[in-house]
Amino acid sequence: MLITRSPFLAIPSLMLAFSLVATGASGLADDNPAASTEKAESTGSVETSETKETDLLTNTRKLTFEGRRAGEGYFSADGSKMVFQSERDPANPFYQIYLTDLETGDIRRVSPGFGKTTCAWIHPDGERVLFASTHEDAESKAKQQEEIDLRNSGKQRRYSWDYDPNYEIYAAKLDEIQDDTTDGLTRLTNAKGYDAEGSYSPDGTQIVFASNREAYSRELTKREQEQFDRDPAFMIDLYLMNADGSPLPDGSHVRRLTDEPGYDGGPFFSPDGTRICWRRFAPDGATAEIFTMNVDGTDVQRLTSLNAMSWAPYFHPSGDYLIFTTNRHGFANFELYLVRADGQGEPVRVTTTPGFDGLPVFLPGGDQLSWTSNRLLNADGTLTMEDDEPKQGTSQIYLADFDDEKARALLGLVTSQDDSGSVDEVMALENVRATAPEYRPSDVMRHVDYLTRDELAGRMTGTEGERRATAYAAAYLESLGFRGAGDNGSFFQTFEFPAGSSLGENNHALMTLNEKAQSDEAGASANDVSAKKVSERTLELSSEWTPLSFSQTGKIEPAEIVFAGYGLQIQGDENHEQYDSYVHLDVFDKWVMVFRDVPQDITPETRQWMARYGSPRRKATIARDLGARGILFVSGPTSKVNRQLIRFDRSASQAEVSIAAVSVNNDIAAQIISHAGEDLGELQKSIDDGSLAMGFAIEGVTLGANIEVIRRTGTGRNVIARLPADDVDTPAKYPFVMVGAHIDHLGRGGSSNSLARDDEEGLIHYGADDNASGVAAMLEIAQSVASEKRSGKLRMNRDLLIAAWSGEELGLFGSQYFVENLAALYPDAPEPIADEQAAAMATAHGMTPEATSLSPTIGVYLNLDMIGRLDKKLIIQGIGSSPGFEGEVGRRNVPVGLPVQLDRASTGLPTDASAFVSRGVPILSAFTGAHEDYHTPRDTADKLNYDSAAKVARLFGLLTRGFLTSTQLPAFELNEGDAGKETPRVALRAYLGTIPDYAAGEVKGQRLSGVTAGAPAAEGGLRGGDVVVKVAGRVVEDINDYTYAIEALKIGEPVTIEVVREGKTLQFTVTPGSRD
Repeated sequence: MLITRSPFLAIPSLMLAFSLVATGASGLADDNPAASTEKAESTGSVETSETKETDLLTNTRKLTFEGRRAGEGYFSADGSKMVFQSERDPANPFYQIYLTDLETGDIRRVSPGFGKTTCAWIHPDGERVLFASTHEDAESKAKQQEEIDLRNSGKQRRYSWDYDPNYEIYAAKLDEIQDDTTDGLTRLTNAKGYDAEGSYSPDGTQIVFASNREAYSRELTKREQEQFDRDPAFMIDLYLMNADGSPLPDGSHVRRLTDEPGYDGGPFFSPDGTRICWRRFAPDGATAEIFTMNVDGTDVQRLTSLNAMSWAPYFHPSGDYLIFTTNRHGFANFELYLVRADGQGEPVRVTTTPGFDGLPVFLPGGDQLSWTSNRLLNADGTLTMEDDEPKQGTSQIYLADFDDEKARALLGLVTSQDDSGSVDEVMALENVRATAPEYRPSDVMRHVDYLTRDELAGRMTGTEGERRATAYAAAYLESLGFRGAGDNGSFFQTFEFPAGSSLGENNHALMTLNEKAQSDEAGASANDVSAKKVSERTLELSSEWTPLSFSQTGKIEPAEIVFAGYGLQIQGDENHEQYDSYVHLDVFDKWVMVFRDVPQDITPETRQWMARYGSPRRKATIARDLGARGILFVSGPTSKVNRQLIRFDRSASQAEVSIAAVSVNNDIAAQIISHAGEDLGELQKSIDDGSLAMGFAIEGVTLGANIEVIRRTGTGRNVIARLPADDVDTPAKYPFVMVGAHIDHLGRGGSSNSLARDDEEGLIHYGADDNASGVAAMLEIAQSVASEKRSGKLRMNRDLLIAAWSGEELGLFGSQYFVENLAALYPDAPEPIADEQAAAMATAHGMTPEATSLSPTIGVYLNLDMIGRLDKKLIIQGIGSSPGFEGEVGRRNVPVGLPVQLDRASTGLPTDASAFVSRGVPILSAFTGAHEDYHTPRDTADKLNYDSAAKVARLFGLLTRGFLTSTQLPAFELNEGDAGKETPRVALRAYLGTIPDYAAGEVKGQRLSGVTAGAPAAEGGLRGGDVVVKVAGRVVEDINDYTYAIEALKIGEPVTIEVVREGKTLQFTVTPGSRD
């Protein structure tokens, strides 16, 4: 496969890192003046957890003493021996490999003594040592002498690693090697190019290594060759081979694992041998970050985002976390940091000594750490100081005792499965002691402060941040006297959810170009194949093309390409004429090339009108409905996006659209469009003012592809706790009063739900208002009720359930799972009321019989979602779900005095209350309104109105108290008025009265939770549980399709809606009403 790369510039920091990767601290103290003159300065890019060096490291001592310098020490499986590289042979100015016996202090050289060597590793059996060497280079001894002569002349070249193409990987049998010979050495690689940085797998059967052999195995493009001549590291990738050099199962001797632009190197296996860690330099060479992947190259995960030079990662023997080197505190000040193997939380600093601390490695027991440093120590192990600064010398290898337990606490890792003794539990208990039963702003602030800490990293469902947040909530509730009401009597209820996507191995795209041959002979027919030149080009994944996360998968047969402008179809209104990119354009069974987003130079008013139609998924559904085989998105030269390719959304949990959807870069798009005699930039400029232009076919170009998108399933967990009405261990008192708030948020905003700006990409989305504020209020209510019950001030007639939901941001997965599995969770709950009146109510509200079963178990549900930014009024939704709610809220608000806006909307709310109202449970939901920081990293704790948040908690606490003591719970009776007409994100004019199930999972179509009584959908025969698959002939695969289909309906014109009900496909005629 042809692989091409975009060139990048080698900057000074990159070159420094190259020398360090290869040589330890070579050149840093004695060759690099910046090391002794440059002070450590914070980059200010990312906050990390700070420690003192002695917090984690004690008893620091030196392991190597001789030679000009030493570095890269790695240990045998039993920890008794260390292999390292050192410049200590007067006859050879380059590194050689040495093995030291840590029990006796004996040292022997392993390498031949001539040539250059680097990157050694001890085989797990302890009998062999792996290293890279150039000793078979015929010029190796001459190069040695040349370097010696230069140094003897008093000159010294500035150190730079040259990525000598004569480097090969060797295995040395320790019982056979002889000094100054090649006896006992077995050559394992035999390809021109830099082969080095190798290490054995834990079982000793495989080797992972770095190589730029690709540059020597094929003809490079002109740009590639120019870049490679400047910087050979440009083409270095990771490879896998069998340790004995035998062929792999596919017959090849090596398997390439990475092919991204930038230098991939320094790979090591995880302790269990299932993953590989390494560092990857950015294409511009300015920064490097830490990555891991499966040993087959799949499931690539980025662990750091420090925007610095982060490299030399190494797994702790537990596999739970890694240690690495970074210069985030200054160009030449390299320090050691820890990062969790799952990438959650923030890195934790280990060393704090200015200078170079790098190339760390844990000893097999996990309680000692070795690393390379240019520090100097006194006899008592303290730092040697000079002018009040640590004195620096040449790089040597050091060893210290390492506090694994403290490291785990700082990283937020716990060793037990039940979360006992975790830092989250400790913090919860401290906050219980520090808070009071009264609704105090300072108490709300305590909860928000904890939930928005960096260590929780935005509380994304299924992550360690979510686990820690839920552990905190569970511990807090347990300390108040609540009992576990989740799975098997625990405080947790686990559920599965779509957990994102990744690109598989089998992603290929082949472009075929048919060009007329240049000929002076007349009479050649345009259809004469012999008069055409056919060429094929394999596109490079991630730089020239990428699938989108919602793309159809599998083999896409080659097809012709047509151009359709911005790929929009928009109905006109009183201010705008209809806009249709597909007028008179035949796209059936072809690829459609469209520009991203909307035209660039339109007015703000027109942009607002067009914006909701410009999403890639929306454009893909249009092309699909017109019969296209695939859609190609291109940014175009006038686009102001930071990256030409649409980023593959690894956090996406949406189901696929039944059409191939890919993004191509501008160069590929320009090449395609040139076959129609057009210039890509000029073409885009001609329609950027909103003008319509006819689409056209592009002759002579076809595209075929194979797309593999792996869609994963993850596990999240709710917190469910019960406060019994009685002190004794009596059966539960039904129906419960339930209070809930979702505890999850967006993590680092990788999903399409994030509204972060480009410069905020990858930053933690703290979710202070959404919804740490709601969780804090919920915990305040729990504490107040529990305290009143304990003191005898409150006599409860029914139990209280408290729920911290997860999965809300992904689609109400946690709350939906709870209501769907209520019978299994509480087998002693009352049976549904099975009489004619109940059946009539279920039918009137479009619900299945199962949907009525919650009412006898959950009497009323109160929801708190985003209650921390009160500006004008507190919005209380759900007033229309019970006739007595308006008076009840008014009464309970008298002592609180909050300005409130009572909203009768009860169904279709984008919050967890929807899971309950659709099952016949009266609901009240508190909300202080949206704001500009919503779903961005700017939703931080310092922006909350804690005084009003405490008042909201008090109001809903009084409501909860009233429902617990009342002899009769509110009746469920929907009366939403105009508010009951669903208000989706687009401005729909037609009205059906359906209640979409936003947590329908991977259902193909749109499942309905219910339909509004008397609405067109109910009159037409639709009911809850139906899965809508077509509306007026338009395919419906998800909520987006469903919304777009409704948007196209005409008021008063009957349409056919096709649904799947209990496995059967049925059709109903529905006449849309008006929502105006």
